[in-house]
Amino acid sequence: MVLEHEVEVGLNELDRRLEKVRDVFEEMNILITGGCGFIGSWMCDLLIRWGSNILCIDNLSTGKIDYIDHLMKTGRFKLINKPVEKVKEVEFRPDVVIHMAARASPEDYMMHPVETILANTLGTYNMLEIARKHDAIFLFTSTSEVYGDPEDEYIPTPEKYWGRVNPIGPRSCYDESKRLSEAMCMAYHREYSLDVRITRIFNSYGPRLRWDGAYARVIPRFIYQALMGQPITVHGDGSQTRSFTYIVDTIEAHILVMTDNRARGEVFNIGNNREISILELARIIKELTKSSSEIVFKPQRPDDPKRRCPDISKIVNMLGWKPRTELREGLMLTISWIKSHLTASH
Repeated sequence: MVLEHEVEVGLNELDRRLEKVRDVFEEMNILITGGCGFIGSWMCDLLIRWGSNILCIDNLSTGKIDYIDHLMKTGRFKLINKPVEKVKEVEFRPDVVIHMAARASPEDYMMHPVETILANTLGTYNMLEIARKHDAIFLFTSTSEVYGDPEDEYIPTPEKYWGRVNPIGPRSCYDESKRLSEAMCMAYHREYSLDVRITRIFNSYGPRLRWDGAYARVIPRFIYQALMGQPITVHGDGSQTRSFTYIVDTIEAHILVMTDNRARGEVFNIGNNREISILELARIIKELTKSSSEIVFKPQRPDDPKRRCPDISKIVNMLGWKPRTELREGLMLTISWIKSHLTASH
């Protein structure tokens, strides 16, 4: 697969925004898990573009080989097609380990709870051990799900909030295993002085976020339904809120976390502090796609948080990052990407 137009546009924007730090990555060895996934494949594209050597671990349970196909020909990208929890050693000396491998779609991880837990526990342990042996920087991509369903007084939610999670609910396989991963990272930081950095990603969207089946998240699912003239399905009454960050902003934040020594041993929320209801999102997508689809309501998902909005003041003040892409702009790029793929498949 050739590099998609919308991804090329995003990478060019990242080149411009991150001009001061891009040279840091030339000839750097980077081990990245989940590199065939949504955020991971964008990261691989950018780092290969900047001259890094990448070893990617991905069992393609949710990622797609299409997303990294073109990187195989560079001579600086290698794929290990295995579950991360089964990889204990690699013939590669990483300068940085980026642990992104995870089943992140609620419908998908609730169908595969054991595999979800293993990637977020044994997988994290294995990658921490590799980082420790090579004294590499360890970047762990966690999730806003660690906060569970916060009380209103903790919205926007700061990093110091401990969370309100159902430890035995259907989402706990993801929520609690991510929380344990964070605890493991900090244990390695305290006991071995490992340079760990943790990001808690709020809803990120953009090209390469899958719209199909159990892998679909809300934005690509709504876009697909709207483009196909299907009912746009909203769980519950649609009053629940989320905060959406375009992929280019998400990647920029992670590069800054990786390259700023003040991020050592720190946890950062990465998200957009603009809160929007799911029903409003459905209406905007219907408008932008010029769709005649009807918005229909389905039963609410169990333990689905009522509100989700990050307090991003820590990363703004410490690293100077904030999201720059307006929701409608990012949605139009995502719609364009999905449209082109639907056209190509028919």
